Amino acid sequence: MTPQSKQNPLRFPHPLAFWFGCALIVGGVFAHMPMFMMGKHTHWQMVGMPMTTEMWLGMIAIPIGLAFAAYGMMPRLSQMRSAYAGDVGHLHFHVADSVKLNRAHWQLVAVLVVALVVDVMKPATLGFVVPGMSDEYGISKPAASLLAFVALTGTVIGSIAWGRVADVFGRRSAILMGALMFIGTAICGAMPSFNWNLAMCFLMGASAGGLLPITFTLMAETVPAAHRGWLLVALGGLGTSAGYLAASGAAAVLEPLFSWRVLWLLGLPTGALIIVLYRFIPESPRFLSNVGMEDAARAVLRKFSGGQTDVEVDDETHPGTPNIDALPKAQGMRELLRGRHSAISWGLLVCGVAWGLANFGFLLWLPVNLAELGVDPKTASALLAKSALFALPGIAIVVWLYHSWSSYKSLVLFVALTTLSLLAFWAISVMQIRSQVATVVATASLLVSISGVIAMLIPYAAEIYPVHLRGTGSGLIAAGSKFGGMLGAGLGVAGLFTHFALSALLIAGVTAVSGVMIWRAGVETRGERLEDIQALIKK
Repeated sequence: MTPQSKQNPLRFPHPLAFWFGCALIVGGVFAHMPMFMMGKHTHWQMVGMPMTTEMWLGMIAIPIGLAFAAYGMMPRLSQMRSAYAGDVGHLHFHVADSVKLNRAHWQLVAVLVVALVVDVMKPATLGFVVPGMSDEYGISKPAASLLAFVALTGTVIGSIAWGRVADVFGRRSAILMGALMFIGTAICGAMPSFNWNLAMCFLMGASAGGLLPITFTLMAETVPAAHRGWLLVALGGLGTSAGYLAASGAAAVLEPLFSWRVLWLLGLPTGALIIVLYRFIPESPRFLSNVGMEDAARAVLRKFSGGQTDVEVDDETHPGTPNIDALPKAQGMRELLRGRHSAISWGLLVCGVAWGLANFGFLLWLPVNLAELGVDPKTASALLAKSALFALPGIAIVVWLYHSWSSYKSLVLFVALTTLSLLAFWAISVMQIRSQVATVVATASLLVSISGVIAMLIPYAAEIYPVHLRGTGSGLIAAGSKFGGMLGAGLGVAGLFTHFALSALLIAGVTAVSGVMIWRAGVETRGERLEDIQALIKK
């Protein structure tokens, strides 16, 4: 038994460097505030104003601050390198899977909900920003839609990049760095030109895009196995709903007072909230153990085991269970897409793309297409506006099924329901059905089913990968869903969704294929320890 470590796992290796970096970032954002406040004399319109010296200095201070903060929070690389080289043995801690949920777990859940809200607010805010931005810059709505495309591109890159950062430097470091970068991109609200907005919006998407997969990764590695599934799905549903409500509420209250620009400036307080709550965000004990920082891992586990002084450890030599650490390891993306996890990775990736096509493509064009079928446009718009209400009972059902029945079978079930809902729209269009009841039922079914799919997709990904790939894998699957959104936006511009029946049939086909792939490659994770799940993955 290793003696109790006296080190504080929440302490940064170089705290002065971290907090100095935070101060530079916040100062860089505030350097743009005089320019913004000048807008009160022009109804907050800043188009054509020259960039001031203070703004340029602030833009220089932000990346310097990020560098200082990164140096201040990253684990000691010498110790991590020795672990990767095999100089330090890996221990597997079981106490985290046998304890009851306690105050430490609920504090972590509350903080990670905030991180998810920040991630969801980014794409949700775009719809409220585009109208005012179009009027101020004098650009067409299609040109303004480029903002959404650029932002989604940033989230795709951010999901993959931050997932890899989480696997190399730690889950906690990736979350905090993403939040700091998000704070820095709040200066988007003071940019005087559309091109500057595009650049900053890309960086904002890249910073926030990784929060969702890393949040689920940290949660999966910290919550006891008996509660992991339902908590992950509930966390996703709650965070998504809260994010949309926060975005719409901020737009309703603040936009009339300070224009669309204030919605970008909210990146400062929302990102800062995550930093303020840093003491409640521990590093994953599994990550710490995997990189050889075992005293720190024990210290975290004591916190989550209700103060137990003895942490149960074994060497993972149960009969029939392979030693995952002894298996040959490819690196990153290659192992995900070519190694033993390739079948399930491709299934989840195709599912994410299909979800993005349905959510950001088919649904966005649904009111227009339903109007052509004779449905009252106000009725169609009102139905979609109440999508969160339709999603809530669906999420409750998803949580119950995921926890009580099966994880991957529940995901396949909702993928199948999404396919059937899309096929129902295909039949309505081809058969020229003019029944408002049929369209309302099909719309409600689609909203509930796609909400269920996304509520399970990333949590399931966070459960099935080994510790050294969990962040990268979760990030890849999250990127797939956002790439589907990019593809949906592009196909919308190309005119695909004006062909109602064809678009419904094509997306239904992709969705059905993903369901078959997940059914064939999926493994049961309900109630299983993360280490034991690896034994179920087909070689």
